[in-house]
Amino acid sequence: MGGRITSLDVARRAGVSQSAVSRVFTPGASFSLETARKVRQAAQDLGYRPNVLARSLITGRSHIIGLLVGHFENFFYPVAVEKLSSRLQAAGYHALVFMAEHNPDNVDDVLQSILDYQVDGVVVAAASLSSDVALRCTAAGIPVVLFNRDQEHENVSSVTSDNFGGGRRVAQFLLSCGHERFGYIAGWEEASTQRDREAGFCAGLAEGGAELFARELGGYRFGLAQEAARRLFSGSEIPDALFVANDHMAFAAMDVIRHEFGLRIPEDVSVVGYDDVPPASWAAYNLTTVRQRTNLMAEECIGMLLGKIERKELAPRRLAIKGPLVTRGSTRIRTGEARQ
Repeated sequence: MGGRITSLDVARRAGVSQSAVSRVFTPGASFSLETARKVRQAAQDLGYRPNVLARSLITGRSHIIGLLVGHFENFFYPVAVEKLSSRLQAAGYHALVFMAEHNPDNVDDVLQSILDYQVDGVVVAAASLSSDVALRCTAAGIPVVLFNRDQEHENVSSVTSDNFGGGRRVAQFLLSCGHERFGYIAGWEEASTQRDREAGFCAGLAEGGAELFARELGGYRFGLAQEAARRLFSGSEIPDALFVANDHMAFAAMDVIRHEFGLRIPEDVSVVGYDDVPPASWAAYNLTTVRQRTNLMAEECIGMLLGKIERKELAPRRLAIKGPLVTRGSTRIRTGEARQ
């Protein structure tokens, strides 16, 4: 056939109506298996592909979801984007990834890009832009769910791990191992994950009659975490246990502890992270860490978002999912001699 193949051509070939062709290629539409078989076979024979953009103009729905993420250098985010994208595809949606730096000046540019693509909803997983982008998208009528982030606003839904509970369990575990000098490397100060993990850790220490021995800022950045570790371990008295606000920074700290200070992990210092990203189980790190249940978090996040797209009157929800503490070789289980 010459020229562009249309849905009418497919309908004639399949012996069905043009509206039947449209339903077969519309996510969530109703049609019989026999109709679908005929239409897809005709489309394959003719080389037809549905015009998604044209359909979006008619329906007012693009079936595109914007994923706003921060830094892919942290292993947590590639894993999270994979889980979120897979869940969206299963529901007949497509993910469009927008990158955001720790720079509030980016808000307008990012927001304009999101609006330009006529997305049906947005998942925000970038700490520094969560508040501004989420609230402004909501004001524009675009449903938003925060992923691995939270904020005090009644109109925005969020899915996180139980960060406070996770930090508290880390403190209880390290206390049970007989540690006495507890160090902490903090993430980006404005992030809810950082705030809640540290608050839980300090609460757990207080319950056991202990307190922080030393604290440094790593800002969720590898280089900053290395500098933080250097400050923590350069004095005459050092921590014998270290909780790091995420695995990405924990790897940086472990490299410094071992290779720059010649200390042994866990004999001289136990190290605990947060996230349980793939490298945490590698022999090079063998990191004890709090696992974020990424599959369940992605499922709940997309479920909330699609529910809000279908029913805008749904009330926002805030969900915190408990994850286990995964013990590995970076922590000593029994009380031993701490380095003096």
